[in-house]
Amino acid sequence: MFKKLSTTATTAAILSATVIAATGAVPASAVSALLSNPRIAAHFDLAQGQMPENIALAPDGSAYVTFAGARQLARVSPDGTVRVLATLPAPADGGVDTPVLGFPLTTGVVRAHDGTLYFLYATGTADLTGVWRLRHGGTPRRIAALPAAGLPNGLDLDRRTGTLYATDSVLGTVWSVPVAGGIPTAWSTAPELASTGFLGANGLKIHDGAVWVTNLDRGTVLRISVRRDGRAGTVGVRATGLAGIDDFAFTGRGDRILAALNGSSEVALVRPDGTHSVVLTAADGLQNPTSVALRGNTVHVGSAAYVTGEDPNLVLAHLDD
Repeated sequence: MFKKLSTTATTAAILSATVIAATGAVPASAVSALLSNPRIAAHFDLAQGQMPENIALAPDGSAYVTFAGARQLARVSPDGTVRVLATLPAPADGGVDTPVLGFPLTTGVVRAHDGTLYFLYATGTADLTGVWRLRHGGTPRRIAALPAAGLPNGLDLDRRTGTLYATDSVLGTVWSVPVAGGIPTAWSTAPELASTGFLGANGLKIHDGAVWVTNLDRGTVLRISVRRDGRAGTVGVRATGLAGIDDFAFTGRGDRILAALNGSSEVALVRPDGTHSVVLTAADGLQNPTSVALRGNTVHVGSAAYVTGEDPNLVLAHLDD
């Protein structure tokens, strides 16, 4: 089964990086004055489908990750120990109807202040696709169904309003769901969220009263304002030219972000004016990074190794600026 999964995932990642050419050479480290001391904090088991898709951080330094190919949610302790918290049920058809990718996968994850974890599961089936919740000591439970024809991907929680926002990379939609669960609302279907043939809206973060979204196919960073009544407002394109952009995190300095560039195995610093520069590369341990998370001055980058097929891992670096 993993051989089939590996082939599917590799094809998907290659298609996503449409403007990236293989160089055949190991790139030099791009660590600059911004980041220092990059290191691999944990290696994951590729043969078991432990390809980290998204990260949520806890105050004690633990990282909660979704393992896409394993259908799992796991905790990575500060010393690199991995403990699987939940394995979601496989769809009856094995997940072959999961849009675009053809295998079931766990994707976005977010942690609430009380330790509750919310995460997304895409299977191509109506009984499993949607938003899931895992409380401490409990078992995973789906709290909101999302369309089986879609691919829920990025997730964040607006703690002020108790609203979960999720991207759908196939349907070009941002969904909103009450944190208690219930019927989702198509919060935005703006054309800027649509794919151009593979995957569109991808990473998502709530920041400074707006919903920020990346579009993998278009290589863009979008800012969607939130109106006073909670509805989606105007969409602004804040950055372009970021081929294969996946998830991202704000650095804590205004609108500056660190973004994972999947196909090129890089992390880019994207400035408020839309310009960007590469700050981590494969030489620092990245292998098709999918997600970035930040707590304090520690940057966490999850690499799924979708294309390299070698070493899915978790890279840490220090944010100096």
